Amino acid sequence: MTRERTVRSALNRLLSVAEGPGGLVAAAPPVPLRQVFRRFWPYTRGGRRWMAVLLVLVVLGPAVGAAEIWLFKIVIDDMLVPRDLSLFLPIAVAYAVLTLFSGVLSFVNRVTSTWVSERFLLSLRSDVFRHLEDLSLGFFERRRLGDVLSRVTGDVDAVETFMLSGIVGAIGQVARLGIYIGLLVVLRWDLTLAALVIAPMFWFTARRFARLIRAAARERRRRSGSISAVTEETLGNIALVQAYNRQDWEHARFQRESLGRYHAVMASTRIGALYGPAVDFVELIGGLVVMGLGAWELANGRLSLGGLMVFLALLSRLYGPIRGMSGLGNTFYSASAAADRIIELLHQHPQVVETRTPRPFGRARGGIEFDEVSFSYPDVDRHALSGVSFKVAPGETVALVGASGAGKSTVAKLLLRFYDPDHGSVRLDGIDLRELALTDLRENVAVVLQETLVFHGTVRENVAYGRPQASEAEIRAATRAADAHEFVSRLPEGYNTVVGQRGRLLSGGQRQRLAIARAMVREAPVLVLDEPMTGLDAESTRRIMEPLRLLMSGRTTIIISHNLLTVRDADQIVLLDQGRVAAHGTHDELLARSPAYAHLYRLHRSPGESVGIRS
Repeated sequence: MTRERTVRSALNRLLSVAEGPGGLVAAAPPVPLRQVFRRFWPYTRGGRRWMAVLLVLVVLGPAVGAAEIWLFKIVIDDMLVPRDLSLFLPIAVAYAVLTLFSGVLSFVNRVTSTWVSERFLLSLRSDVFRHLEDLSLGFFERRRLGDVLSRVTGDVDAVETFMLSGIVGAIGQVARLGIYIGLLVVLRWDLTLAALVIAPMFWFTARRFARLIRAAARERRRRSGSISAVTEETLGNIALVQAYNRQDWEHARFQRESLGRYHAVMASTRIGALYGPAVDFVELIGGLVVMGLGAWELANGRLSLGGLMVFLALLSRLYGPIRGMSGLGNTFYSASAAADRIIELLHQHPQVVETRTPRPFGRARGGIEFDEVSFSYPDVDRHALSGVSFKVAPGETVALVGASGAGKSTVAKLLLRFYDPDHGSVRLDGIDLRELALTDLRENVAVVLQETLVFHGTVRENVAYGRPQASEAEIRAATRAADAHEFVSRLPEGYNTVVGQRGRLLSGGQRQRLAIARAMVREAPVLVLDEPMTGLDAESTRRIMEPLRLLMSGRTTIIISHNLLTVRDADQIVLLDQGRVAAHGTHDELLARSPAYAHLYRLHRSPGESVGIRS
């Protein structure tokens, strides 16, 4: 008994799947196979008629194979045993025709199946990407980008296996099974029944392994997402990693996730390595039974040598579909692990939802009002804003100032409706933003963010991103107004110069001027400047002051800054402190009546300092 428990314990360890707490990415909740099928079946709509062609092809393939095997029986019984070579030429021609036909079938099958599969992937991947684009900013602030990328690429491919390749393969296995069983019954029905006695053993073996295979596949997918997340974070911040000599630490983190995937892959391999021999053993039992009975029938003259040889050949083909169908569940379970991750992604809903009947809205005048707005970020107890109220008249410039974490950037996120307030309302021209279509709202707002976002593309493409339909003249006019035309002209390809990922081939000031040009070409009536001069030196700051003044001219502008020297000429200044309005007024008024503002101003002021924005 002790030895039996020891053997069982060793076998359990061999087949165990270590789903430890490690990993940067949590496992997706499992979804029943039936629900997975219902979720993704609509994506096969465009290729369903071609699936019918594929089904015909997968039926014809085994039929040709069976005909070739039957010719082998004729060769033995009618040509080799009686030593009659008169049938050689017609048999050779038949083999040649069948081989050529099989080649044509294989070509058509491969091209058609690839076309159907790729159309499915194109549709699904496009919808997943569109869904991601429509999710609120909060989703991306909580998720690791590398894992999301892994789902859009590798996991989507695996779903195709579940929905198309697997289904066509299953029908093909059924077709082979029917054809081979039919021929076997024609040859000897009694031997066929003996051969099929072991079929339930295939299903029993597959069922025992199915749960283990799915667990291993889920863990492998999760670890792959973690590896992608570490890779994206490390390489996306490679300058920081190298500057702080954190290569070893990041490599250890990558190695830890890779080791987790290694263990998951090894567990999956051990399970598969045991499953294969187990099925081979079952197949061997059936083959030996039939071989023994067939030899007995041959010895008693009730079965020809050709008949026995063809029977054994067909039997080997028969066990292939039985084995394939029994293992099909394992394939589905493995692919469904990826489907779980895609479904979890598709079940994410935007936090910001458009009203079903948005109010018609054209070009805004630019009046902005925050009315008793309170807001806290998801999973954060502290309020980012609490009872914030202020108004901005069309064409006015309002500066939001305060210490880091006071809630300044949160105001910009609410104005762009990346989030909705928990209480109160934000209005544009007197209309609650929740009553407007998101596209209408954002068409009326131009943004220059604290982190200057530049795409890997040409200068022209980056400027035109603000308004894709902008003409060449408008792009160049905006670039001149942003004081960027001069440096752009000096680039190797001018406006066609590729600026590198995140604009790394440009200086910080050059990237900022491109961002200003992008906002200018948009021609929106509302402008949000979120720390527009953060990280710039004195010369770069001086160079962008005039472009900023031109950009602000005639527009309602909200400037977010921690540096009071750059915003003292604003029409209004709102001082935020821990998410609340501590004071508001003009620069001179706040200096006179707000000790907190006066203290912040003195901290930033230096002798001879004269930087400021006046629209």
